[in-house]
Amino acid sequence: MNRPAVPGFTHHRVPVAEDVALHVAVGGTGSPVVLLHGFPQTHLMWRHVAADLAADHTVICPDLRGYGDSDKPRETGPDTYSKRTMARDVVALARALGHERFALAGHDRGAHVAFRAGLDHPAVITHLACLDILPTLDMWEALHGASAAVGFHLYLMAQPPGLPERMIEASADAFFAHFLDVWAKDPGAVPAGVRAAYLAACRNAVPSIVADYRASAGIDVEHDRADRAAGNRLTMPVTVLQQDWGAALGHEAAALWGAWAADLRHSTVDCGHFMAEEAPGDVIAALRELLARQGRRPDPAGPGSGGRRAARTARRCGWS
Repeated sequence: MNRPAVPGFTHHRVPVAEDVALHVAVGGTGSPVVLLHGFPQTHLMWRHVAADLAADHTVICPDLRGYGDSDKPRETGPDTYSKRTMARDVVALARALGHERFALAGHDRGAHVAFRAGLDHPAVITHLACLDILPTLDMWEALHGASAAVGFHLYLMAQPPGLPERMIEASADAFFAHFLDVWAKDPGAVPAGVRAAYLAACRNAVPSIVADYRASAGIDVEHDRADRAAGNRLTMPVTVLQQDWGAALGHEAAALWGAWAADLRHSTVDCGHFMAEEAPGDVIAALRELLARQGRRPDPAGPGSGGRRAARTARRCGWS
């Protein structure tokens, strides 16, 4: 049986760091858009959206480090799977494919990487979309009491190396299938062949997936906290799509996102968590609207390290 794929896309392996290459599907022509997948998925989650955007954009769909067919370096410290490291992977990937600046959209885990890329690389990311997350620091602050039970996997995979990996590997298909089942409002949106591909990819990547989540309970929080303290914000146009679950957790998602993004459009989508598969038309419309918005050049006077990085790049590129 043929493996499911994004129609019309070609596949490549691209080195992005020492001993790390990413598997990537690329299609279309035009201004570049990078799409980052979530958990427990691979780049295949973008198959509907990517095929549409490829009509007038170069669309780049990698498997994140540690996922799918990309390399899975052994966790040697908190930086191995920090979102800062994974964001650098994405910037290096785009550059290797000939793109110094690009629009970026991420879902779930990929949205955390995209958020970090927007803060760390403001001169590179022209437009940013984050699907169905809160920024990492806000996520942890929002989880409390009995309502935090929905994020049991976050706490499990935050534990030191050893126990979470053994527990998940003992029943990997049941563990990952649980999320495909309970997070989907329309189970038919993930057909059997795609579901099987997701489960196989996760089954073969338990240590790296756990390491990714472990980083989000540690070093990623530290990075977000430092940016919040410095007043760093996302300087590019930002779109956030979410399910309407904020009230259940006792927070207002739009307000939390507004603290990070000056140019924000936040809306809810009537679907389950896997919105690029369950409601691709809504996601396509939102991304096309985002891409049509006028992107701002990096603000050399911006606060904190993000502003300083932007200023240096602006001078180097002749923008100021």
